[in-house]
Amino acid sequence: MTWTPERVDSLVRLWSDGLSARQIAEKLGGVTRNAVIGKAHRLNLQRGAPTPEPAPEPPPPRIDYPITPMPEVKSWMCRWQTGDPGRFGLYICGKTVQPGRQFCAEHLTAAYLMRKQSAA
Repeated sequence: MTWTPERVDSLVRLWSDGLSARQIAEKLGGVTRNAVIGKAHRLNLQRGAPTPEPAPEPPPPRIDYPITPMPEVKSWMCRWQTGDPGRFGLYICGKTVQPGRQFCAEHLTAAYLMRKQSAA
């Protein structure tokens, strides 16, 4: 019987949960109580010691797109930010805005729905 990484992880978890060597051997199957005790000793496991939790993954890097209007932005252009560079390298929609607004009809609807969902 070989100790695979999965079986070692199970041993560590069950050992820290306080199970006896006999109970761990039964759960793992194909291993004796003495093998469990020997492996626990080689791993320096202690009864009731918390298992080391894996380190959390770092969040993906945040990409900040330009928010301030650039000289190329005209007053009639929709200012909804997109992830794709458009004409002049701008990251905005650029469609014609609705009167008195800063977004086109499609993005006004999207903004309304997002606000409605966040309020719920």
